[in-house]
Amino acid sequence: MALEAYASEHTGGVRTDVLAQARLSCYKARDAFYTCLEKNAGKKPTEIATVGLLYPVDCKKTREEFVKKCRPTWVKHFDRQYCAQKRVQRHLDDTEARRGPLSLPQPYTFRAGA
Repeated sequence: MALEAYASEHTGGVRTDVLAQARLSCYKARDAFYTCLEKNAGKKPTEIATVGLLYPVDCKKTREEFVKKCRPTWVKHFDRQYCAQKRVQRHLDDTEARRGPLSLPQPYTFRAGA
């Protein structure tokens, strides 16, 4: 009943892509795509998504489904979120290798007359 009242007040109608059922299908498509990315992490990424996200050809079908079922702004948001999480994880994993004494650059001396 509230849905009909909202639709009658707004001439553009109800955006069905933000309703609960559409959001759930978007989330499922998103999860399928990012699961595919994780599963195929060792393969060379050849396809380009939004915000510079690269993914392998094997995930192209799940990416198309993800883009089809979600609003473009949501796809961009989820891609940014995934990239940020990966960047943070990479920095956290990388700190173990960097522990220990610092190796500072050695001073360079000029030879006179060379």
